[in-house]
Amino acid sequence: MRMLLEQYVEGWKSRHIEAVLDTLANDCVVTECYGPVYKGRDRVRQWMETWFAEGGRVLEWDIRSFVGGRNAAVIEWIFRCWWQEDEFAFAGASVARFEGGKIATLREYTTTAPLYEGQGEWIPQNE
Repeated sequence: MRMLLEQYVEGWKSRHIEAVLDTLANDCVVTECYGPVYKGRDRVRQWMETWFAEGGRVLEWDIRSFVGGRNAAVIEWIFRCWWQEDEFAFAGASVARFEGGKIATLREYTTTAPLYEGQGEWIPQNE
């Protein structure tokens, strides 16, 4: 299962749409960390084609840890991309569920604020 997730990530990094699609079940559900949900391989293909055509580039997507079971896995990662004339970077995690040797669902989560060494205090982010 780790190899499927690595192939998914590497496919995005290398702009190799077929490599990504080969990891996904036909009726997959991919949920991005910022809200969109893509249902089915055809919709994932459309999303990738559009994102790349509009100048999207994955600059870095490094898997930092992997925890896996028989039918599910979690990866933690660092992500950096170029989108609409700006660079974005954040840490996150993906939760994957597998069926028939493919990714059936992939749900991504991201940090929403800069990480800091906690000392027991709370630092509000909206001030």
